[in-house]
This record gives sequence, C-alpha cells and structure tokens, in this order.
Amino acid sequence: MKNAVISLGGSLIVPDGIEIAFLRKFSSFILSREERFIIICGGGKTARAYQDALRSIIGSKDDMLDWIGIYATKLNAFLLRSILGEEAEEGIVSDPTKDIAWKRKVLVASGWKPGRSTDYDAVLLAKKFRISTIINMSNVNYVYNSDPAKNKAAEPLKELKWSGLRKIIGDKWSPGLNMPFDPIAAIKAEKLGLKAAIIGSNISNLKALLDGNKFIGTVIS
Repeated sequence: MKNAVISLGGSLIVPDGIEIAFLRKFSSFILSREERFIIICGGGKTARAYQDALRSIIGSKDDMLDWIGIYATKLNAFLLRSILGEEAEEGIVSDPTKDIAWKRKVLVASGWKPGRSTDYDAVLLAKKFRISTIINMSNVNYVYNSDPAKNKAAEPLKELKWSGLRKIIGDKWSPGLNMPFDPIAAIKAEKLGLKAAIIGSNISNLKALLDGNKFIGTVIS
C-alpha cells in the first residue's frame, strides 16, 4: 500500500480531553512508515460540546450545528498537522474537490461543508488520489449488527456490503451523528466501488492492515 487514506475519528483525538498519548503514538507511527498518508480528522467531543451548547440555547439549526462541527475538525486537524511538522503539507485541506498539491509525506484534512461528515471527505480524497480503501479509525473495532451500547448481544461483523451497512445505520445525516461510517459517505463510497476498513484505535492493528496481515475489524465493500 503506497498511499493510504485514514479517516481519524475525533473520538480518538478528543474523547474527553485531548488524547496526548494516542496522538504521540499515532504520529510517530505515521512518520515511521514508507507509505504516504491522507489523514482526515473528526471533531470528537469538542464538536459535540459546542453543538450541545447551541442546541440548548437556540434549538436545532442543522447548518449552524454542522459548521460548529466543521470548525472543531479544523482545530483537530491543525493540531495533528503541527505535531507532524515538516513531514506534513502546509495548511489544512478543507475542500476535497479543489486541486491539491501533495508532495510531502502527509496531507492533513478537515471537514468541508454541512450535510456530511469527515468520512465523506475521505471518500472524495480517496477518489481523487485513486486509493481503493479507506481506513476508518475510531473507538469501535467493528461494525455491529446493532448498537452494542444498547444491546449486549450485538454481534461484530467482519465483512459487510455497503447495502448491509446502510440497513444498520440508515441513509440520513444529522449533525453530530455517531455511527461507524457516515451514511452519506457510505452511499458515495458504494457508487465509486471503494472499500472501507473499520479498525478501532490500536496502532498495532493499523500496522497489520498496512502490512497486508490479518487484522481486527470490519471490511465493507
């Protein structure tokens, strides 16, 4: 795998506070690899805290709520880009449809516009740079057949079709939606014939995937 796209969940960057230990380990791993990486950062708890505050004051205003989430992703992306230093392209990619110069080892991206999550941006960037598989890292190791937080009997799924995923997560987006993959991104990925690997947060597991070895997670195709 020469180039890789990672949709890095905000739940790993800011689960409660900023997860410094994970960011240090993740960035060191990325810099140690031969591949070049596109890393799209989610908003995490920062986004949801601001969205909850806005909801409590003025109610649901989807575009405003989405924009707050997008700015949270920009903050997280700038943090990661700063940690990666000179190995990362200057600036943050905020519009995946524009011409993008990618000469350094890492390209860091944020959210783009209302109505979709950073998973959607990952899909568009994978298409642009002809990368067939999106790696999705978050606080879950698998896609489950139902919500494991609500159903203790929920079963992990190791392989899944995009159509099967949409039966689980639905087809609609709402600001702050917490799903293993954005429904709008899932529709786009299926149309483009892309795959996604949902792998959780373990760096050794990420290494196994990149090396072509057995890994823990769900493959969606």
